[in-house]
Order: sequence, then C-alpha cells, then structure tokens
Amino acid sequence: MSGLIESLAFSEEGETASPDLLYTEDRHLALRALLSKPLLLSEDPADADNLARIKRHKNYLCGWFSHHAGWNLEVVEDFARLRKTPADLSASSRPAIEPHSGEPLTRRRYAVLCLALAVLSKSERQISLGQLAGRIVELWNDETIALSATGFSFRLESQDERRDMVQIIRLLLAWRVLQRVDGDEERFLHDRSVDVLYNIRHPILARLLNTRQSPSLINAATLEEKLAALTKEPLSDDEEQRNRNIRLNIVRRLLDDPVVYYQELDDETREYLLRQRWHIMQQLAEATGLEAEERSEGFALCDPIGDCTDLGLPEEGTDGHVTILVAEFLAGQAKAGDTVGMIAVEKFIANQVELFRSYWRKDATEPGAERRLARDAVNRLANLSLARVHNDTITLMPAIHRFRLGEPILEGTLNTKIQTE
Repeated sequence: MSGLIESLAFSEEGETASPDLLYTEDRHLALRALLSKPLLLSEDPADADNLARIKRHKNYLCGWFSHHAGWNLEVVEDFARLRKTPADLSASSRPAIEPHSGEPLTRRRYAVLCLALAVLSKSERQISLGQLAGRIVELWNDETIALSATGFSFRLESQDERRDMVQIIRLLLAWRVLQRVDGDEERFLHDRSVDVLYNIRHPILARLLNTRQSPSLINAATLEEKLAALTKEPLSDDEEQRNRNIRLNIVRRLLDDPVVYYQELDDETREYLLRQRWHIMQQLAEATGLEAEERSEGFALCDPIGDCTDLGLPEEGTDGHVTILVAEFLAGQAKAGDTVGMIAVEKFIANQVELFRSYWRKDATEPGAERRLARDAVNRLANLSLARVHNDTITLMPAIHRFRLGEPILEGTLNTKIQTE
C-alpha cells in the first residue's frame, strides 16, 4: 500500500479520498493498463508505474481475467503478459503498428515478421541483421513453406523489400525482443551490405505467441480454419459450459470493441445477453472503472479517461477533422443499415478542401489527396464500429448518428467542437 500513499488523491471538494477508494482506483488502472497493452516490461519507463500496480494486484487480476474473459495473465519480476483471445477472429481493426512511421503492417510484412520470429527462436544469444535477413530469404524460398504461391516475393533486392525488413526490426526493438548492440539499420535501406548486431531477448520472444495449440500441428486449409484451430478451447455439451462460452465471448467483445451490436450477434448469444446484460455490465464496470451504456441497438463500455482506448473520436489535426466531417456527412446521407459508395465520400472531401485549405496540412490539399483522406477516414470509422466496409461500399452502423459538428473555434489551428447525442 505504500505506493498508494504516495499518490494520495483529493476530491473536487478538497477532501482526501478514502484508502478503499484509492485501492479500487489503483486496481482499475492496473486492469485497464493490461487491456491497453498486453505486454508490459520493467525496462520500459512508460510501463514502470502500471507494472508496479499489476504486481500489487497480481492474484486478483489473474483470477479476474481467467474467470470473466478466459484469458491467461502471467506476472513475473520483469514483465506482465496478458494473453488475449479475441472474440472475433476475422476482425482486422487492430493491426500491428510500426512505431516510427505509425503505419500498419502489410501482408508481406506480417509474413516477414512471422519468419523473423521463427529464425530468432532457433538462434543463439546474438544475431546480425544480415544473418536474420538472409535466413528469412531462405525460408521464403523454401518450397515446403510455399510463400511464393501468395504472389509476394522477398529477396531484399529492392529498397521496398529492405524497408519491410527495417520496419520489422523496429517493431521487434519496440517489443524488446531485440536489443541493438552496434550499428544502425537505417543505413541498410540504401546499402544491403550494412550490418547491425542485436541481442535476442528469448524470455520475451517465448511469450509472444498466443495460441492454444502448436501451429505446427494445424492441418487446416483456409486462414479462417487455421485461426479457429489455433485458438480452439475445450468444449463440452452441457448447458453450463455452453453458457460460459457465450459469456466469455460477450465479455471479450465488450472489453475489446467500441460497440457490441445486437444485430451482429447470433441468436443464442443475443438471447443470453438480453437476459444477463445488467449483471454482466455491472461486473465489468465495477472491475474496470469503465462506464456501461445501453442503447436500443446494443451495448458499449465507455472509457471516460481514455487510458485504454487505442483509437478515439474526435482527434486533433487534419485527419481527425476529416473523419468527423465524413461521419457527419455519412450520417446525413442515410440511416443505419444503408450503404454509401466511397466515390461519394471522395467527392465530399474534395469540396471541403477549399473551405479548410488554410487549416489543413499541405499534402491534404493537393490534387487527388481526397482519395487517400477518404479511405483513411472511412477505415477509422470502421475501426470504431461506426461503419462497416466491403470493397468500396460503406454500410452505416447505428452509433454513427451520435456525432455531429458544432460551431468551429478557430485559434490559429483547427479545433472542432464535437457534440454527441
């Protein structure tokens, strides 16, 4: 409790918060930290406070995640690792992000990442960039892996391919799987002969994989079947176990997704949620400090603090403003369930350029920029469960109608007042 005494808080009235309240808030922060970042490391200064909280509440957190979400939590001296199994294995709204550029990994980079992890797992304490890259190329060309059938190539001959390699290295450095000893991988982009030496952190590497079965034992044909086999949990036919599996799926959705819509649940899950909704939501709100909200279209756990939200609306800058404009435009064009074409969004953004040219960044006002801005905005709305996108068709979801623009406040930079209904 000594750490809590140091962070003594005061209420708005100036009264000292009770120890019980501080203890509960400390536990909320620990749980939300794991939801936001499932791997926290003692050597990362940004993780230090949250890792200390997690250690204080280790037994509670391990039991809570196991019972309510079916997720395993490992807490040791140097790190905490929450193994989260997503409710929707087909969801693509949370890609791995390269930390320097902020770019999501492409399909080829995912393949390079998987091969890099395979090479590192069989390597000794140190490895050079040249050794790692060369072994990845060998595995890529291995006929038993059959990556050539995907239509992608990886030979490190082009700068784009070397950039893929560097992006993966940066991601592994950010995860602390690799530790740079000597050299600079940035020079590798321009000269393939440049080498860099790394230490391999095998304890962290060993805990990245989050599956219930070994990938080498999976014989499924399609990606969907492979994902299902990798995460398959023990099942029984009795009603109690079926209800538990339904409950785990609901809890995982509520903890991970912005909104859970009734219309996207199967009949059995929807019926169970309607019967048990307040009991489930109350338990989750008490454990996380998030705020439960029910609408006719579904449920959500709202994050008033924002410490476990990876993507929000609104956000500052040109991209945030464009996204809000597109959200209002789509909501005004159609009702929930209707569809709008991507071309209509591109035309709308092109018309907004003249209005906001003085406030948007320069590259957003160049000819043709509306296509990229439209796709980025629509993808952001899709990641927030405000829309669903298939090819170039946008299906509006009910929650998008909660956003509208207020009067802008212009103070040298663009700030937009957002109202929710």
